[in-house]
Amino acid sequence: MDSEQAPEWIFERFVSTFRPDSRPEILALSGGEALLRPELVRMLAERARRVGTRTSVLSGLFFAGAARIPPSILKAIDAVDHFSVSLDVFHEREVPRTRVFDILEQVLARGKDVSLHLVGTDADDPYLERLIGDVRARFGTAVPMLVNALSYFGRARAWLPNDRAARGGKASAQDANPCAMAAWPVVGFDGCIAACGNDDALDERPGHLILGHAATDDWQTIRERTLQSNVLRAIRLYGPEVTARRVGNTPSSCDGYCGTCMALSKNHAAGPPLEALMQRPTTRVLEAEVQALLADGGADAFVRRHGIARYAVLVHLGEPA
Repeated sequence: MDSEQAPEWIFERFVSTFRPDSRPEILALSGGEALLRPELVRMLAERARRVGTRTSVLSGLFFAGAARIPPSILKAIDAVDHFSVSLDVFHEREVPRTRVFDILEQVLARGKDVSLHLVGTDADDPYLERLIGDVRARFGTAVPMLVNALSYFGRARAWLPNDRAARGGKASAQDANPCAMAAWPVVGFDGCIAACGNDDALDERPGHLILGHAATDDWQTIRERTLQSNVLRAIRLYGPEVTARRVGNTPSSCDGYCGTCMALSKNHAAGPPLEALMQRPTTRVLEAEVQALLADGGADAFVRRHGIARYAVLVHLGEPA
């Protein structure tokens, strides 16, 4: 509750640069806890809507102890297009499942679309199976769920085994896959804008992943940098490990997929060899084909790749018949 926070004007200024003909389709507000600043959430959502950008907010429901949703938070929820709640065994120590469900019912009753972001240890976690069963029993098909497994990021590094190390450094098929995450600019708590949502990108701030700052850059500039950066194009096309190899760097076997990406700036991957590779006509053709394949896969393919495939179908709950 006492963490550092940047002035509202920084974020308002950046969203004010969205235009009807140049804007993100979705403005996703998370954190941390975005609803600790409900007035800012409301203002950003209303400003984004004026130019056609839809807004979602993700919350851990720190306010669930109250009998009713506090008025300022309720105004923020009313202003966004979609309200989503994080839920896992750790959240449930602070916010009981029944209170989460009560809040969702209150929001659904206001005609708002809602969803749940669920996290378990893996596809066979019995906690997930029980939780999903409880959601379905309470809400039927009204509440879609995005289900993920714990990853070796953030606070989980203190206790979760690194699966890369557990494999003895052996590369998996995932290592050579294009990275879809390097296509979603993320504004940090202080206004710094990174090319992906990995916590390390905003903590370590490697040069190739930093796009600018909300206090000084507009959406059009950030979009152009995202699309034109040779390093980001290569990461989206080859993935970071293959990108490193293509420019003559051999990734450490213990770095892993994202760790290799973080090190690309240190390894000078953004130099002439990569520029020459990405400017080849054949690379442009391959890039277009890969982007088309990823787009054609739609939400199902994205969720199966980045979430728990067994539960991917749950994202379709709540869709119109």
